[in-house]
Amino acid sequence: MAKTKTKQTQDHQGFEKYVRWFWMIFLGGILAVALLFLLASWSVFGELPDHTQLENPETNLATEIVSSDGKTLGKFYFDDNRTPVKYEDLSKSLVDALIATEDARFHEHSGIDARGTLRAIVYLGSKGGASTVSQQLSRQLFVGVASKNIIERIIQKTQEWVITTKLERQYTKEEIITQYFNIYDFGNNGDGIRSASNIYFDREPNELSIKEAAMLVGMFKNSSLYNPRRNPVGVKNRRNVVLSQMYKYNYITETEKDSLQKTELDLRYSPQSHRDGTATYFREYLRSWMKNWTSDKANKKPDGTKFNINSDGLKVFVTIDSRMQKYAELAVGRHMPRLQAEFFNQNTPKRNKTAPFLDLDDSEIDNLMKNAMRRGERWRILKKEGKNNKEIEASFEKPTKMTVFKWVDGKASEVDTIMKPIDSMRYYKSFLRTGMMSMDPQTGHVKAWVGGMNYRHFQYDMVKQGKRQVGSTFKPFVYATAIDQLHMSPCDKLPLSQITIEANKYGNPEPWSPENDGGGYGGEKTLKDALANSVNTVTARLMDKVGPQPVADLARRLGITSEIPEVPSIALGTPDISVYEMVGAYSAFANQGVYTKPVMIERIEDKNGTVLYQFTPETKDVLSAESAYVTVKLMEGVVQSGSGSRLRGKWRGNQTVYKEIITGYPYELNNPIAGKTGTTQNQSDGWFMGMVPNLVTGVWVGAEDRAAHFKSITYGQGAAMALPIWGMYMKSCYEDETLKVSKKDFEKPKDLSIEVDCDKYQEDNPDGDNDTPTEETPDGLEL
Repeated sequence: MAKTKTKQTQDHQGFEKYVRWFWMIFLGGILAVALLFLLASWSVFGELPDHTQLENPETNLATEIVSSDGKTLGKFYFDDNRTPVKYEDLSKSLVDALIATEDARFHEHSGIDARGTLRAIVYLGSKGGASTVSQQLSRQLFVGVASKNIIERIIQKTQEWVITTKLERQYTKEEIITQYFNIYDFGNNGDGIRSASNIYFDREPNELSIKEAAMLVGMFKNSSLYNPRRNPVGVKNRRNVVLSQMYKYNYITETEKDSLQKTELDLRYSPQSHRDGTATYFREYLRSWMKNWTSDKANKKPDGTKFNINSDGLKVFVTIDSRMQKYAELAVGRHMPRLQAEFFNQNTPKRNKTAPFLDLDDSEIDNLMKNAMRRGERWRILKKEGKNNKEIEASFEKPTKMTVFKWVDGKASEVDTIMKPIDSMRYYKSFLRTGMMSMDPQTGHVKAWVGGMNYRHFQYDMVKQGKRQVGSTFKPFVYATAIDQLHMSPCDKLPLSQITIEANKYGNPEPWSPENDGGGYGGEKTLKDALANSVNTVTARLMDKVGPQPVADLARRLGITSEIPEVPSIALGTPDISVYEMVGAYSAFANQGVYTKPVMIERIEDKNGTVLYQFTPETKDVLSAESAYVTVKLMEGVVQSGSGSRLRGKWRGNQTVYKEIITGYPYELNNPIAGKTGTTQNQSDGWFMGMVPNLVTGVWVGAEDRAAHFKSITYGQGAAMALPIWGMYMKSCYEDETLKVSKKDFEKPKDLSIEVDCDKYQEDNPDGDNDTPTEETPDGLEL
């Protein structure tokens, strides 16, 4: 009996011992966890973000380029192509899909989901994790990639919970959701929901449909694995899981779920790399401009440091109109492959042994290629590596793998091939290039900028960097000078006979006697007809009447900064000038003689919307409104009856000769248009400058080297090479009525004293008796 009692006492004491140990372990565990969290909050295991850091997490924000019509043209960034959005910029489907898939009790918990955590512990994560959206955000912002070490992982999880509770106290639920969407990397440079929406669907986040939102939310699981470009099947399956979750939590109906799960992804992939997308050449010009702007000591941050255009989240509002830019690029993309096909056809090795060059012998071609070799990137890199000239030249003869540009079925494409670098250089020199710019003459706002056909393969910008001989597009400057100085009318007549300007008269060392294309030296022509048909001898007579210096001075006042020699031959367009300069100069004619400097950047804002830069218009009076208007009326003749008349859609030319290169475009532009074609010697450069009252556009086409050109004027003239791009672009602009491109007449000055109506002029001067200067110069020299 005593033994029994002793045993019961011992059992009781043993039980109490276990109970005590249980409570000690339980309470100790609680205290240990509490201590763990306390130590984490004291930053013992590592620095935690303070209040300021929580308010302003350190994330790199790309500089966004915003068009005049509110579209994103592109961004500047190193690694993070991120542009944050606000909660109201998110579609409802995005928010619903996120909550249904990642955190169904998001609005019920305070950052940590106790039920989810308990479930994860009990089932060891087999029935889903416990991380809330708030926890995932804190991990993305401050904790980083999970460690494989169990101790470090526990510490990381503790820090994550501490940060999560701070985030929940500091931000609203809507702000947490917004930050989560903004911080996530969706792959393919899709940093944040704004970039991802643009890249995968060419939409803004608030425009996303249910299935598009479901696809992007599905990528939160693992954007590397669920990449729609590499794994479309897996992404579609994951998207369907998200749709099922949305149905489960009553965000969509069963009918919607079943219907949407049967659809394809329907991507509209629009890459946002620096070499792809819209307005690539303009964006590179802007990058250079922005670097200069940020280097200016007057444009510093409040703390005195320099702005970083790749990470400080600036917004640059530019004058480019995304619609007009698209039409300009489409026009180039439609015309250039057809023109290039004809160029290749005429420059096959059978037809031209020195293709693509003409008029050069083998030694001249060899020198040309060696000079190009020394200017290239390969030469620069190998020279930096310490290679000598002989070794570098030998490297150009070794076949290597490369990707080259090619027009395929009328579209810009890339082809993988093996080629000697020297052969690839010659291959690229066989391509015709183009430059195009469009501008509002009243405001100076540049609306479209196409510096070439494909920035990835042709990076030299032919709008502002490139300068080429302008040919007959320079002639309006000569005519404008004569109108301004001599008060001449478009209806005044001058003889077509040959003219020689003697040596040294204007500093020219030799006599200058230009010829007309195709001859034709008898009779006389009005100034309007002479400009319309680009008669060289009439232009030379005008040059002799006014002298080259006033013409060069006028061109400079019109914004042309390129060198213009003060010699008579500039009358025919011998100076090398950029498209940018020419468009700016012509704009003064459409703007009643007032030159407005081209504007590309309207303003710059920081990430908080504070205006850092605002452009100031630069204008100056260059010509009288009367002289500008008369010059415009002269140039209208080019489109009415001259080389630009094919824009009217009535002239079809020789269908057999021109095929679809020129005649295949029914422009049918019957509104008032002033313009001028230009063709340089040997058909190396083709130009067309065209304008309506509120839009001036210039186009140049030619090869990198002047020795690569069409054999004949048939294809090599400005009306064949450049004018079709202008015509297609303008037709698209007119079809888009939202652009409001003018079809009206150019504004006529109230005090016009020069007669521009040649029928009326003839009635007033039936015998040809007018105030037109005589065939003698003031010193009596016979012209």
